[in-house]
Order: sequence, then structure tokens, then C-alpha cells
Amino acid sequence: MTATGLERIAAAFAGSGKRAALMPYMMGGYPDLEQSLAIAEASIEAGADLIELGVPFSDPLADGPMIHAAATQALANGIKVDDVLALAAKLSHRVAIVLMSYANAVLTPGADAFLARLQAAGIAGLIVPDLPYEEGEQIAAAALARGLALVPLVAPTTTDARLELIGARAAGFLYVVSVTGTTGERTSGPATLASLIDRAKQATNVPVAVGFGISSPAQARAAVDAGADGVIIGSRLVRAAGDPGGGAAEVGRLVSEFASALAATVA
Repeated sequence: MTATGLERIAAAFAGSGKRAALMPYMMGGYPDLEQSLAIAEASIEAGADLIELGVPFSDPLADGPMIHAAATQALANGIKVDDVLALAAKLSHRVAIVLMSYANAVLTPGADAFLARLQAAGIAGLIVPDLPYEEGEQIAAAALARGLALVPLVAPTTTDARLELIGARAAGFLYVVSVTGTTGERTSGPATLASLIDRAKQATNVPVAVGFGISSPAQARAAVDAGADGVIIGSRLVRAAGDPGGGAAEVGRLVSEFASALAATVA
């Protein structure tokens, strides 16, 4: 029997062989489709346990300048949702893919139709940053019915009461936004990260992964020291993907450095 998306995500966290699972983020179709496939393959070879695959969107409320610029270029290149799903289908047999999409792309065709397309592409889960808890019940149920995870986000501003609600319905993993703000590289992490992770873990039974602002192996290691079960790296890798002289080789090198930082034993 083929494993469900939920099972694949659980296996990726449990079987990473690291102190925490490593999840690189990449923008589908950036710098172009061919290069984004090569970037994903390089990330897998370098030690990625899951991949967060972004669907380009014109008005991304959660994304900072680097990822927003990548989305803008991908859209200018004519990248559509179908292109990103086709990219995922080429990768999903090798690694668990979690799609990051804004609500417009999900709701326009209808949530169940959209989820059916994800399932057909072998995608394991879905992150929708602009889908409030109160509006996500039907989508979460439809995802579970297909064996997919609707992964929710919590932030430093999330109250204990709301965190309890979100954590109880979380599937796959709980995405902890480490900072108040959008994605982007930062020189240091918040001093309150350990407390935030602890609150998240008390509210859910799924793994807790930390993202937003983690741009160096030292910051990734610090997130794990603070209790994270997974680490998500975004803007730093997107920058490398588009830099002259960067691309797949440079992204692979960086992912390898992050994987080494999360290794169960440090040489």
C-alpha cells in the first residue's frame, strides 16, 4: 500500500538521522522551471528530509523581499499552479513535498479539487499562510480524507488559548514562525524562541518545525537546541538560487552545511 502524505511527513521527521528534520524552501519555477528542478534535486542529494515548495503569488503577505521577488520573476516567466504541481510530481517519489500556497489558488478551483490535484502529484501536505483557523475546518477535514496534511502556522503573538486550538488540529507538523514579521534573513534569532517552541509542543502531538529568519547553520543549530523537531530554511536558499554563480550547486552546498549543523553527532 502506498504511504499517505501524512505518513510520509511523519517518516521524514522520524527517520531524518539528524537531531531535527531539514526542510529547505524553494520557489517553484525560480529562476525557471528547469533550474528549480535541479535546485530541488541538489537539495535532496545534500540532505533535505522534506521540501517546502512555493507557488508563486502576486501579493504574498507572509513573504519578505527575497521570496516576493522570486515569486514575481516566476510569474513573469509564466509559471502557473499546474507547472508547480508538475514539478512536485517529478520529486515526490524521492522526498516528502509540502506545498506552500496562498488561499486564492486553493479556493478558486474549490478546495477539494485543489487537494485532488495535490494528491495526484504525490504531494504530502499543504501550508496556507492566509487561511485563518476559523476558516480552515472544512479544508483540514478534506485534506485528512485524502491522507494529506494541512499544516498550520503559529507565531510569537499567538495566545495560549489560540495555540491550543491550532495545535489540536495540526496535521503533519506545526509550523512555528520564529519572529514577528515576514520571511527574510536575520543575523540572530529571538531570545524567546525556546519558550515559544515549548508552548507549541505543549499544545500539539505532531512535530514542531521552526522557520522565518533562519539563515545560517548556527541559527539552525540554535533552533534545535531550543527544542525544534524541524528547521525550515527559505530566503537564504532563494537568494543563492538566483545569485550569479549560484544556482543548484550553491544551494546544494548550503543545504549540506545546514544538514551537517543538524547532524546527530558533530565532528
